[in-house]
Amino acid sequence: MSDIDALGDFNNIDPKQFAGLVKSAPDSQLAEIMNSPQRKKILDTILSRFPELFRPDRAGATNAVIHWNITGAPDGGVDSYELVIANGTCVLSPSPDQDPKLSITVGPVDFLKVVSGVGNPMMMFMTGKLKAKGDLGLAASIANLFDIPKA
Repeated sequence: MSDIDALGDFNNIDPKQFAGLVKSAPDSQLAEIMNSPQRKKILDTILSRFPELFRPDRAGATNAVIHWNITGAPDGGVDSYELVIANGTCVLSPSPDQDPKLSITVGPVDFLKVVSGVGNPMMMFMTGKLKAKGDLGLAASIANLFDIPKA
């Protein structure tokens, strides 16, 4: 069993351990796990942790709806999630129904790298691996709104 297989029991991995796993795994392993039946559970767990990692002290008066669209689902589709930042809180919405101020579209491997602090989202944006539509100022500062663990 490789270290990345630990993602299958993702609920027992803290964010720093997760960052270490992503950093040490080759892209092929990350792609394999994100193309497996565990993908939805992994994405659900990652996105559900955003409110815990939110830094209201850094958000100021930020009010925004952010859509995360992770491409490359096994069926060829996209998994979409909605984060609502308002009044010093961050809430994961059960379905992306509101008009977003920012919509981020990224492949599954690059998504894991962004949320683990392993990848450089600005470089991914400039090379087309990450697409941001809407408030690009918010996109540039989004990492500052969360305690992104580093490996």
